[in-house]
Amino acid sequence: MTAANLTKTGTTPASEPTPDPRLYNDDLAPATDRRWKVYDIFALWMSDVHNLGNYTFAAGLFVLGLSAWQVFTALLFGFVLIYFGMNLMGRIGQRTGVPFPVVARMSFGTFGANLPALIRAIIAIFWYGIQTYLASVAITLLVLTIDPGMKSWTEHSFLGLHALGWVCFVALWLAQALILTRGMETVRKFQDWCGPAIWVVMIALAVWILAAGHWNISLTTSPTHLSGGQQVREWFGATGLILSTYGTLMLNFCDFSRFAPDQKTVRRGNFWGLPINSTAFALLSVIVTAGSLRVFGEAITNPADLLARVHNTPVLVLGAVTFAVATMGVNIVANFVSPAYDLANIWPKRITFTIGGMISAVAALCVLPWKLYSSPTVVNYFLGGLGAFLGPLFGIMIVDYYLIRRGKIDVAQLFVAKPGAPYHYKRGVNPLAIGAFIPTAGIAAVIALVPVFAPAAPYSWFIGTTSSALLYLALSWRQREAVAA
Repeated sequence: MTAANLTKTGTTPASEPTPDPRLYNDDLAPATDRRWKVYDIFALWMSDVHNLGNYTFAAGLFVLGLSAWQVFTALLFGFVLIYFGMNLMGRIGQRTGVPFPVVARMSFGTFGANLPALIRAIIAIFWYGIQTYLASVAITLLVLTIDPGMKSWTEHSFLGLHALGWVCFVALWLAQALILTRGMETVRKFQDWCGPAIWVVMIALAVWILAAGHWNISLTTSPTHLSGGQQVREWFGATGLILSTYGTLMLNFCDFSRFAPDQKTVRRGNFWGLPINSTAFALLSVIVTAGSLRVFGEAITNPADLLARVHNTPVLVLGAVTFAVATMGVNIVANFVSPAYDLANIWPKRITFTIGGMISAVAALCVLPWKLYSSPTVVNYFLGGLGAFLGPLFGIMIVDYYLIRRGKIDVAQLFVAKPGAPYHYKRGVNPLAIGAFIPTAGIAAVIALVPVFAPAAPYSWFIGTTSSALLYLALSWRQREAVAA
């Protein structure tokens, strides 16, 4: 792609500078093939939402003491907020056509953008491995239920994982890597059908459990009694946690919206995929969990455990395949596309989207995710601490685009690294963005991790986003006044 192509996708007319090879390759360049329609974005959210983690999260809220309707309203409120946040970042991606690390150059600088890109990439790589491992555990359990003779494969381990676990994990790992090596168009086609696939199993589970419970499931009670004040705290806590969970993808949603032909497509896809589909999935998860409490006398929060009680081999096989597909969907959307672009941004001349994706996949395997997941220190402090940084990054980027620049971006200049270039700042780094990020990221991490602040921990993403946005805005105005004086 030439520099002339770059300027055509921008929002401000520009000269036609030659892209710097340290900042440019075809994968980072503005998208020209914009085939993503409303259904593609809707299916993207189905792929991201329909997974074991989100099912367990919604079911866990029910077990903690919220009724089905309280879980529904809390998550609906959260997903409405996420919907607006996704639209904000989605608009930037759709208008500029560039992925997240290039968008980050606007506020952090042409080389400073590697900071948010690396933070997002590291989180994604670790969670990619952990998500793959968790799905492989579910599939392992179903395989053992189908064929108890496979138990002999679990008697010896290598690097902390038994043979059957290795087979299931590597099979999922290879299938995901194969899809990513074929590019974003294959990603689009895959998630168009993998998202709806889990609905088939979930609806079947719901019908089965409702029938077993004689169609008498309470939506207003919970297995745990909470006072009115405790219910309010849990309700708002659920909203805060769902914001933190989706703060990762909210940050790099431009990786997908860049392929949409117009902003209306992005908004409509987000509407059907977030407030509508996501809350419906959460409600169905709670209904199934409430049904398990009535039928089995205990609230089963893992659908794989519930499926194992069906005692029907074809159903178990279908369930195992569906859970594998569902995990592949969420991993590709949330944990694979982002580091592929983020790593390409570090060395565009040598790392393409495909190579970045394979580096991510290999790294996710090498970190031995089953050992990571078994360590609360790693999951809670390392990944939790890094996750707290995402809110401040989002706040800075949104304020920079909408309030400081008023949506006026010279896209071609995002690929120029020389003194005087508008996004090169000081040696490629914007001191104001770094100055706003460091203290607010520290505050968010302390709130998320230090036990004394546990009551505020669910709101760490919101606190980090708001504080960074206000600080960056104040610093920018102060600099503008100093220049004017």
